[in-house]
Order: sequence, then C-alpha cells, then structure tokens
Amino acid sequence: MLSIQTNIASLYGQQNLSVNSNFQQTTINRLTSGYRINSAADDPAGMAIANALRNQRTELSQGIRNANDGVSQLQIIDGGTQNISQILDRLKTLAVQGASGTFTGDYATLDNEFKNDVAEITRQAANIGLGGGSTDFKTNLSVYIGGGLGTSNGAQIGQATESIDLSATAVDATGLALNGVTIGDATAAQAAIATIAAAIGTLGQVQGTVGAGINQLNFAIGLAQSQVTNYAADESRIRDADIASEAANLAKSQTLMQSTMAALSQANQIPQSVLKLLQ
Repeated sequence: MLSIQTNIASLYGQQNLSVNSNFQQTTINRLTSGYRINSAADDPAGMAIANALRNQRTELSQGIRNANDGVSQLQIIDGGTQNISQILDRLKTLAVQGASGTFTGDYATLDNEFKNDVAEITRQAANIGLGGGSTDFKTNLSVYIGGGLGTSNGAQIGQATESIDLSATAVDATGLALNGVTIGDATAAQAAIATIAAAIGTLGQVQGTVGAGINQLNFAIGLAQSQVTNYAADESRIRDADIASEAANLAKSQTLMQSTMAALSQANQIPQSVLKLLQ
C-alpha cells in the first residue's frame, strides 16, 4: 500500500540504521580498548567471572611479594646463624686449648675472650631476631600468600598461608646453654667442650628449620607465579577482544552502514511516487 502519512520502508531503514550504528560503535570500542567486555552490559556473567579472576591475581601478586620478603628475612637469619656457628668454632678452639695439660698460658685471658664471645653470640642472636626479646622472630611465622580461598560445594579448599615454626629456635647464650660456662682451668675447659658440642647441635637444628623455611617459601612462590599466569590467561579469554574477529566486524559494520544509508535514501523517495498517481 502506498501512503503519504506513514512510510513503512523508511521506518524499517531507520530501525536498522540504529542497530547497525550500535554494532559499529561496539566494534570500534572493542578495537580501541582491546577489551571485549567494556561494561557490564556487554556480558554481565562474563564480567563477574573476569573480575573474580583479576581479584585472585591481585591477591597472589601481593602474596608473592610477601613470600619474597619472608625469604629475604630468613636469609638474614641464616647468615646470622652461620656467623654464630663461626663464633662457636672459636669457643671450641679456646676450650680445647685450655683443656690441654700442656697449656702454660694465662687461663684468665682465655676465659675473658670466651665470655666476650658468648656475649657476642647473644648480641648477634638478638640482631637477627632469634634472641629472647619479645619483638623477635622466635615464633611461628605465618606468611600470607593466597591462592587457597576457593570453595567446593560450599566448603573452603586449599590454604592461603605458609607457616615456618621458629618458636623453639633461640640461639643466644641461654638458648644454646652457654650461660655460666667458663674455661678458668683444665677441668672447666673440658666440661665446656661438651657444652659447646651440644650448642653446635642445637644451632644446626635451627639452621635446618630456617633452610627448610626458605625452600618452603620458594616452592610456594613458584606455585603462586603459576597461578597468576593461569588466572591472567583465564581472564584474558573472557575479557579481551579477539582483534581479528573485531576487525572483520568493523568491515562488516561499515558495509552495513553504507548500504543502510543508501536504502534509507531510496525509501524516503517512495512517498513522492504517489504524486504520479495524481497527475
């Protein structure tokens, strides 16, 4: 039916022009941003999942830094215990020297150096946080890394923290049972040799705990780095735009816009054909 009042063909053209214009705008937005999802309207469910993945990745990235800080601190402690081990070697040398029946030197000099070295052990133990103070690392260290907060059927799975138990690892004079030990004579020096041997064993256990903690955190860092990579890949598959596909869509939208404009121009000429009936 020909009508002057209502141009149905033009209305169809205008409707499709709006659809094609929105399609072109969406395609250009994706190409210029690099994202398939630029607003919640693009993919509500996808955005929710992508945001959760990004949140997990952010947590793990900070967790890796936490773990690296923990490794650094444990390495400081490890270096300190190695130095204390060298001091114990010196104490052993002094005790063995004084325990010999052929020693003709001054026991007071030996004993004075021995006591000074024991005091130095206490000082260094405090400096690396394994003394008897209330602000040291002689505790159960908890390092938050993340990556263990998923749920399965409503129950939490995994563990977000790593624990290194240094609560029984004091390496000062008290922890190594060196308080009150002297080498004022041969008998005392011989007794000191056994005490020092026990202290070396105690220090070795501490060093083993610290070394195991360093390895534990390094393993945790490796897992967290793998999870960060996988979370990023998962988020990319959901959020990022397929540039090749969007480039094809842009060419398609441009063609549709051109054909729609041409068709709309023709539709707007239809009412004029009514005039021929009135001639």
